[in-house]
Amino acid sequence: MTTSTPRKTQAERREEILDAALEEFAARGLHGASTEDIARRAGISQPYVFRLFGTKKELFTAVVARCFRETLELFQRAAEGKRGSEALDAIGQAYVERLLTDRRRLQAQMQAYAACDDPDIRAVARAGYGDLVAYAERVSALEPAVVARFFAQGMLLNVFASMELTVEDTEPWAERLLAGCKEIR
Repeated sequence: MTTSTPRKTQAERREEILDAALEEFAARGLHGASTEDIARRAGISQPYVFRLFGTKKELFTAVVARCFRETLELFQRAAEGKRGSEALDAIGQAYVERLLTDRRRLQAQMQAYAACDDPDIRAVARAGYGDLVAYAERVSALEPAVVARFFAQGMLLNVFASMELTVEDTEPWAERLLAGCKEIR
């Protein structure tokens, strides 16, 4: 008796491709990643990648949009039932924990910013980042300067994480900047 594995739906395959593409784009960027490697990683044929996403750039923008959506969902879960600075603190803590456990999302985010010379990618990055800012403004109801500092500190942490600077292994200049971030609170 032969056992067959159930056939995956198009939506399931799409998610698998997005997962594989996240890995490849995070490591190599839009221009360095290969759809052949993405297809291999997803266990499908390269033509199927194009069938579902059209072009490599469309696949990249789908990955970027998904990353921003998942970050927004992380913000929403973290701030649930909280308001004001308590909400921003919870969001910040959840984001730092994600940075520490999932560098590839950070790398994909940085690759998206680097690819913003393309107007289509820039539009997706602006919309996704704008959604994060709008949510933080809404849930905190704090003045723009506070929200701006929150996002500025987040970007500084992104830069630290991308350089693999950790609390245990930092340079003296990085320690001073981190200490400054703690004083701003």
